[in-house]
Amino acid sequence: MAEAVTHPLSVVIITLNEADNIEDCIRSVGWADEVLVVDSGSMDDTVSIAESLGARTLHHDWQGFGRQKQYATDQAMHDWILNLDADERPDQQLCASIQQALSQNEQPAAYSCNFRHRMMGRWLRHGEAWPDPHIRMYNRKHAHWKQLPIHEHIEVLGDIRPVAGCIEHCTADSVADIFTKINHYTDLQAEQMLNSNAAAGLFSLFARPLWRFVRNYFFRLGFLDGTAGLVHAVQGSFTTFLKYAKTIEKRQNP
Repeated sequence: MAEAVTHPLSVVIITLNEADNIEDCIRSVGWADEVLVVDSGSMDDTVSIAESLGARTLHHDWQGFGRQKQYATDQAMHDWILNLDADERPDQQLCASIQQALSQNEQPAAYSCNFRHRMMGRWLRHGEAWPDPHIRMYNRKHAHWKQLPIHEHIEVLGDIRPVAGCIEHCTADSVADIFTKINHYTDLQAEQMLNSNAAAGLFSLFARPLWRFVRNYFFRLGFLDGTAGLVHAVQGSFTTFLKYAKTIEKRQNP
């Protein structure tokens, strides 16, 4: 029987002013063969903190989420990539699962895992927040990031296998932070809808936010997460509303 070969792993993280998050993120993957931080111009201590923890750092002007993550992937030392945002950490089970997976001779093109989202001091277990699988570990020879300014995702050519464990996502420090992010992200979403000539009218402005709330709060049992579940459902609905409202506004007032 052939001996198992451990495939080296690069963890890549894109950052901008993440001094409050970057240390915990890097420490959570201290077992990786490389940690690469690609920064787009932080004005705080993000880069110095990363370097003090042994991460390799590069500067790259912001190109949008998809392009920035693809650039980081291309600069890594190893073909196997674990992509994280600064406010994400793999839990202990996922760390063990990843190391075990990389020790196997036969490899898929990518691995998927669930995300666990934290809001108002509570891990969400229902609604839109759970289950929430994503592909974040991949062989860059068989995968690339879709070149989108927001809602970027990996396109994989080959098999994808699930691994046990979660990436823990600290969604925001406060409700105010949540809605600050929503305002920024919906600007990008509206621009993307304009560029793709997506439909946006009064029906979408009313019906889509309403359906998103009903689906996630009632049908997917978001109400079981208490106040945090209600806030999360409202957040999703309001995000949809703003996305369509901004798109309509931009079309009427280019």
